[in-house]
Amino acid sequence: MPETIRIPSPDDPAEAFAAVIALRRRAASLEREAVDRALAAQWTWVEIGHALDMTAQAAHKRLAPSRRSTY
Repeated sequence: MPETIRIPSPDDPAEAFAAVIALRRRAASLEREAVDRALAAQWTWVEIGHALDMTAQAAHKRLAPSRRSTY
C-alpha cells in the first residue's frame, strides 16, 4: 500500500519545509528504485532519460548506481 504523506499549509513555514524535505527524500528514493528496476529490465540510459525528461547523459551522471551520492 502506498505511503500517505500529509501536505501541510504553507501558513506554517516550519511544518511546510519539513514536508518539502520529506517529499524530496521520498521522490529521490522512488527515482533510484525505478532506475534500478529499469536497468534490471535492460532499459537503456536513453529510455531512462526520456522517461525522466532529461538527456541520457544527465540521467546517467545523476543516477548511475556507481555514481550516486547518498542523501
